[in-house]
Amino acid sequence: MTAPVRENLSGVDLRAEIDRLRKDRNAVILAHYYQKPEIQDLADFVGDSLELSRKAAETDADVIAFCGVKFMAETAKILSPEKIVVLPDMDAGCSLEDSCPPEQFKRFREQHPDHIALTYINCSAAVKALSDIIVTSSSAETIISQIPESQKIIFGPDRHLGGYLNRKFGRDMLLWPGVCIVHEAFSETELLKLKAQHPDAPVAAHPECPPHIIDHADYVGSTSGILQFAKSFPGDTLIVATEPHIIHQMEKALPEKKFIGAPGADGNCNCNICPYMALNTMEKLYFALRDLEPRIELDEELRLGAKKSLDRMLEMASGTIGKGDLGARAPA
Repeated sequence: MTAPVRENLSGVDLRAEIDRLRKDRNAVILAHYYQKPEIQDLADFVGDSLELSRKAAETDADVIAFCGVKFMAETAKILSPEKIVVLPDMDAGCSLEDSCPPEQFKRFREQHPDHIALTYINCSAAVKALSDIIVTSSSAETIISQIPESQKIIFGPDRHLGGYLNRKFGRDMLLWPGVCIVHEAFSETELLKLKAQHPDAPVAAHPECPPHIIDHADYVGSTSGILQFAKSFPGDTLIVATEPHIIHQMEKALPEKKFIGAPGADGNCNCNICPYMALNTMEKLYFALRDLEPRIELDEELRLGAKKSLDRMLEMASGTIGKGDLGARAPA
């Protein structure tokens, strides 16, 4: 197959061209909170990964352009199989997904047949299909509270999120050893220095952060949860321990408040910008809408297997599944 032409776009009004293609393609553009501000500002929806996929599924769009990372675009395809789903850069991956190859996860499950697999959404469609229940950072606590303490659990791929849940709920889940390279980069020493400079500023942290950051947080939650905390806390300064591009939404909603990204080991936030999210650009979004490539394609059996674990999460999050319905199953 011949690669599509990628001409020089200097002098092109990319925003206008993207708007034109959005209309011509009947496309909806999704942007995760970790995307660059210029992409957030042109998106139809900005939010967390599953939230975005669910919103896109409710539209009559023919095309979903997902400005995020690959597992997010796969989730959109799982929920909207009839729509074309494009990702501006197919190399926009995730360190958590990379840490959990499906064949290794399958073998791990087979070694622990009495465990159910409670799996964080930051994983491939193939790992979702090997799991019993998917969780997000916003739904994990609601779901784990419904699982009997006697039920053994594998939690992956994020050991920090799993460890946080273990500590909070007194569980002993078996943790897959993956980490998010962004949240792993925060420095406790530098965070304490920053807290000393702003003693009245609370810290809001994502649960993908390691314990030495979580221990200093006044609020722990998902990206959307952190955004809501930013809107509700009574002070005027907030320290934010997650990927710093979410601060763009905070500054738009609350220009009177000050938001400071938690620092990395070098004392600034540069190392905490997600390198995968940064691969998506305005130019690549334009080409993706023009060419309808790179396109997410999923085998139907795999899609249905992954959807089953996502559906179970949605049922549990809404309280429509009982504890008696939970139990270990053999991995597919």
